[in-house]
Amino acid sequence: MKEIPLLSVENTGSILRLTLMRGSQRNPLSRAMLDAIVAALEAAATDKSVRAIVIAGQAPGFCGGHDLKEMTAHRTDADGGRAFYEALFARCSEMMQMIVAHPKIVIAEVNGIATAAGCQLVAACDMAVAGASARFGVNGINSGLFCSTPMVALSRNIGRKRAMELLTTGALLNAHEAMTAGIVNRICADDDLAKVTQELATTLAERSQAVLALGKKAFYEQLEMPLDEAYRHTSKVIVDNMMMKDAEEGIGAFLEKRKPEWNDE
Repeated sequence: MKEIPLLSVENTGSILRLTLMRGSQRNPLSRAMLDAIVAALEAAATDKSVRAIVIAGQAPGFCGGHDLKEMTAHRTDADGGRAFYEALFARCSEMMQMIVAHPKIVIAEVNGIATAAGCQLVAACDMAVAGASARFGVNGINSGLFCSTPMVALSRNIGRKRAMELLTTGALLNAHEAMTAGIVNRICADDDLAKVTQELATTLAERSQAVLALGKKAFYEQLEMPLDEAYRHTSKVIVDNMMMKDAEEGIGAFLEKRKPEWNDE
């Protein structure tokens, strides 16, 4: 019997589509799944044919978090599972940070549930599109686990009090509540989810990749800085941007009322 891969890696034009392929288990972030995502992101970082990335989950849900069965199995380890848990959460944190640091824009395409580390994955992505039936939560508290690592990405997307309420009650947000809170950019009918996400990704793919990479990096850097430092830093960034060939081309195209031809440099 042919083994089904954990992660589907598909190029649709200039868009790289990564689909978590354990839908019957709500696509858990097992150690093997994390390794597969990291490998795909690493390859995409230097692949010039990839101009945007979409992360999706096989129906019926986006991602329900970590693989609790895998985690429970390691309780019989000599150390009660501590070494495995340390390695697992370190790998997960590495993957989440890789998305933030990635030179390409990464979009989460959310169908069904996105809970615990699954919600963290959505929050870590640069943008997110949700189907109308999507649900979001950091509900580990219901199983005796405070979603400590998911709260890092979540609390950088939404207000403190809303984040604390979700973390401590285990409540789920519907798609519209998630958009109001700042987790989601767009909502569409479930049947239109792939189409709407692809349209957004295509829009991003049509922009200068060099400028997007520079801007994305600066965006996350300035968020962590005091106001005066942020302005000093971004002032340098925009000067560097002005010196790029694509800035010269883009401004020239605007003044000449024509479509720019990007060199991605």
